[in-house]
Amino acid sequence: MVCEFMLIPRRDGAEIDSPLELLPLPNGTWDGKIAYLDRDGVLNVGSENYINSPEELVVFPNTADSVAALRESGFRVCVVTNQSPVGRGLWSDENLHSIHKKLRELLLSENSNAHLDLILYSPYAPWEGAWARKPNPGMLEAARQIISASEKNIEIKLRFDNDWHGNHDESKSIMVGDRDVDMGAAFNFGVKGIRCNPEIGIYDVISEILGD
Repeated sequence: MVCEFMLIPRRDGAEIDSPLELLPLPNGTWDGKIAYLDRDGVLNVGSENYINSPEELVVFPNTADSVAALRESGFRVCVVTNQSPVGRGLWSDENLHSIHKKLRELLLSENSNAHLDLILYSPYAPWEGAWARKPNPGMLEAARQIISASEKNIEIKLRFDNDWHGNHDESKSIMVGDRDVDMGAAFNFGVKGIRCNPEIGIYDVISEILGD
């Protein structure tokens, strides 16, 4: 797949290739699996008019426990979210960061192990043809490289599309989303896509993920 422009993801609160400090997983060492999670409709209630401020953010019931359960099962947890209001000029990266800060706070207030290892977003409008924007797999490519490099404590050197020939094993990883673009990103990246009910969020599918 080739996009007209190689517009890459952005990382919440940091430069995309800056060092990432990973907290230890609760039950041992990491075996390579990542839970790639959409945000709206998965972690929090979505809106056709976007989530425009921290005050509008409503986390689904049982979301914090679901995120904690993923980490307890050995997953690194990465949010990958399309956020075109930034590219449309409706609001800034700083405003989006304030929303994500509130998301982290709400999750941790309910479960101290509901830690999001990484949040990546695509700020681009749909017509920009960004590799970072789902259903393209740019955010998932970046997440794999950032987390893998950080686990090994080596420099993050990102490559995308045909420039990245990473031998990444996604057989134990999953992508959770509520829309076609999420399932498209999963397919294009080669990871199992699991669709959840956008009225329930990740708790709708946590038993399927964990094999309970």
